[in-house]
Amino acid sequence: NDTDRAVMDEIIDTEQAVFLPEDVRAIMKDVVEQALGGKTYVHDNVQQWVDTITSTITKKLGNFHKPFKYIVTTIIMQKNGAGAHTATSCFFDVGSDGTCVFPFENKHLWSVTTVFGLQL
Repeated sequence: NDTDRAVMDEIIDTEQAVFLPEDVRAIMKDVVEQALGGKTYVHDNVQQWVDTITSTITKKLGNFHKPFKYIVTTIIMQKNGAGAHTATSCFFDVGSDGTCVFPFENKHLWSVTTVFGLQL
């Protein structure tokens, strides 16, 4: 029936057009833990780690083939007793756009990776 098919297509389109933080977080967790797990902080390696994390997450999100633009940021800091604070603020459509944050730490470093998904 054409009506049933149209309803099903609309449901699929709606699902395609929604930012799903649980899917994004799973990718972030996998990529960040693979890049930083067991690492000690080495200043000379930080830029490469940041580049690897952000580009790999962006590529994997693109593989979803969803109608989104993604912004990925990563902060990596040595654990040495210094304090750090970070915040983000967004003005977007909460029905379709979204954000996801993945903090990571080990004995030597901590990081915060953020993904913003903005529907096209």
